[in-house]
Amino acid sequence: MKKPFKIILSLIAALVFVPIVAVIMLPLVIDPNDFKPEIAALVKDKTGRELTVDGELKFSLLPWLGVSTGKMTLSNAPGFQDKPFASLEGGEINLRLLPLLSKKIEVSRIVLKGLELNLAKDKQGIANWADLSDSEPIPLVPGTQDQQPAPVATATAFSIGGMAIENAQINWDDQKTGQQIEIKDFNLNTDKFVFDQPVAIAASLLVLNAKTTQSVKLNTELSVNERLDTFAFRHSDLQITGSGETVPGKSLTAALTIADIAIDMNPQTAKISGLQLTSGDVTISAEITGNAIKDKPSFQGLVTVAPFSPAKAMRQLAVALPVMRDANALSNLSATFDFAATADSVDLQNLRMTLDDTQINGAIGIKGYSQPAVSFNADIDALDADRYLPPVDKSSKPLASPAVLLAVGASAVPLETLRKLNIEGAVALGKLKVNGLAMQDIHINLSAKNGAVATQQSIQRFYQGSYSGKLSMNAQGDKPALSVDEKISHVQLEPLLKDYQGEARISGLVNASAQLQGQGRKTDELKASLNGQFSFLFKDSVLKGFNLQKIIDEGKALIKDSALPADAKNEQTLFSDISGTATVTNGLIQNNDLVAQSSKLHVDGKGSLNLNSEALDYKVDAKLLNTEAATTETDRVKAAAVINIAGTFSQPSYSIDVASLLTDKNKAKIEKLINKLDKKLGPGVGNLLKNFLK
Repeated sequence: MKKPFKIILSLIAALVFVPIVAVIMLPLVIDPNDFKPEIAALVKDKTGRELTVDGELKFSLLPWLGVSTGKMTLSNAPGFQDKPFASLEGGEINLRLLPLLSKKIEVSRIVLKGLELNLAKDKQGIANWADLSDSEPIPLVPGTQDQQPAPVATATAFSIGGMAIENAQINWDDQKTGQQIEIKDFNLNTDKFVFDQPVAIAASLLVLNAKTTQSVKLNTELSVNERLDTFAFRHSDLQITGSGETVPGKSLTAALTIADIAIDMNPQTAKISGLQLTSGDVTISAEITGNAIKDKPSFQGLVTVAPFSPAKAMRQLAVALPVMRDANALSNLSATFDFAATADSVDLQNLRMTLDDTQINGAIGIKGYSQPAVSFNADIDALDADRYLPPVDKSSKPLASPAVLLAVGASAVPLETLRKLNIEGAVALGKLKVNGLAMQDIHINLSAKNGAVATQQSIQRFYQGSYSGKLSMNAQGDKPALSVDEKISHVQLEPLLKDYQGEARISGLVNASAQLQGQGRKTDELKASLNGQFSFLFKDSVLKGFNLQKIIDEGKALIKDSALPADAKNEQTLFSDISGTATVTNGLIQNNDLVAQSSKLHVDGKGSLNLNSEALDYKVDAKLLNTEAATTETDRVKAAAVINIAGTFSQPSYSIDVASLLTDKNKAKIEKLINKLDKKLGPGVGNLLKNFLK
């Protein structure tokens, strides 16, 4: 009985001992370096590339089935640089044998040292890896891939003890576009990987091109399920620092942190929680969900921009701040909005923004990124635009209507940009202040498509009156063509002019309308090309700095050689009505039917105003009326005179045509008055009068 038992024990010992001895002896008997030519030939056959193994190959079996390599290079594709497509200074991978018996795969730490990839495209746009993507896969056992049975899906435990990529480098050279990028000092380290367990990942790299250098660092935790269709990232932290001549401020750092990212490829959903992007004083937070992320991705969520100072941010970015009237402007900006985005659209809803003291609510939609169609609406409570405008001398400001200002601004936009615009939107403002003018209840509608731009604007409360206007622009020609149609009703002039220019030389109620057309890219071109017509009516007006009755009385006193009248207490002229129409031709306004009247005066006039030079050239026939009852028209006119108005619109000058005061009775006195006229009205007036009377 003992002998058979010993034989059985001996057989069992042999069955255990022989494989152990074989495993120990195999690396001593077989040298993997002997197979370098076969490995290179196999790679050549399957890829057409030359594989060069310069370093030593090492092989181990217990307790890990392992392979380590020295330096290896893979040649580049034909027609590209002599640089190798890929090279590796060294690598190592080990597989634990015994767990395989229980369907467990345990891989030790994978290490790749000194990996270098040279990726390129030629001038035709062909990549140097295109031939590899078309190559047949290299079988693990040459010549046996066709005989291997189809794998059967079984539950297999899998783990990797970690991965390390040390000092890798990727060089990108696109000869078609001239773009060259170098990624260097790429390092990647991971902890042990097990399905459904978080694994820590740390990566860093430098990205260099001709003008900038970017440093990138990433830390995160990744979990993956066995089916490879569920991914979860936790505590992700990405930092990017850019430097170079083209980087704002020559140095810029941005940090992105995300609490959780969950991706499930089965229902194709994604959820991003606790996202926060910070750069300088700017912090943007978001909560995002995604659907159909593989087939037809769409994302939606809430974005919050924390309060920050745009002026300070611009200074940090070395962006020159424009000179503004208010040194404290652009000191506070914050915003929140809901967004929905697809592959070709983005929609921002429930937009709530604070800019300094202004509250803005609205929405923005963009469809199509290559040729975007933009829609928007905004409701603004109160905006003091003067805070953001450059300082200006009030006395030199030309008075311009809203439609004209919009026309000037639109004409300054490049034609190609105007032709590409596809915008539809509306803005409502409770209060607006611009160039000193105060307005309330403002509505602006904008439409732009295929080079045609149209606006409609109205001001319901405009200095006790109202305003409405339209602007049309056609940008399809060499120069944009514009059309303006505007109307103001029952507007009080005095407070308007005081707010705008600091003083008012005329007061009263005004009604006016204008229809103008022009073309040009610059303000001067627009003025020079303006054509159209307008009409006006002033009620209960006062012209300050201009006493028409005094001018007539002084002229009469000079003619009669009598004492000049005492200075009037008020240098002004009152009119109950001033009306007229005008035509505009190439920037020249011509008015031929000016009528102004009051209980004491009646004025008929005509003249022109040059919009280019702002020069005035007017002549008015003024009649001083007899306030007492008069039986005939002759008795009704107490005195008459012709007044010449020159200078500019902002600084007019007035002079009397003395000859208009003369009668047959007093013409004989002219010679006697010549010297007095020279003294009173200026040198040369007497000679002019002589020539006039000849």
